[in-house]
Amino acid sequence: MAKNSDILEMEGEIVDILPNQMFKVKLSTASEHVVLCYTGGKMRQFKIRLVKGDQVKIEMSPYDLTKGRIVFRK
Repeated sequence: MAKNSDILEMEGEIVDILPNQMFKVKLSTASEHVVLCYTGGKMRQFKIRLVKGDQVKIEMSPYDLTKGRIVFRK
C-alpha cells in the first residue's frame, strides 16, 4: 500500500488475538466495527508485543474497510 492521502487512520482497541500476528480490533467510532488487522512496518520489525485491551492506531484502505494494518500502540 503506497503512502498517500487515500489511507484512512482510525483508533481502536484489540478485542481478540489470532495466529500469525493477526488481531481483531474494535474501532472507537460510533458504529464500533470490528476490523481484522495485522502488524506492519516497525511494529513487526522490532517485535512490539500487543495484548488484548491495548489501544492502537490502524491504517485502512478505502477500498476494503474490513482489513487494516496496526501502526502504533498507545
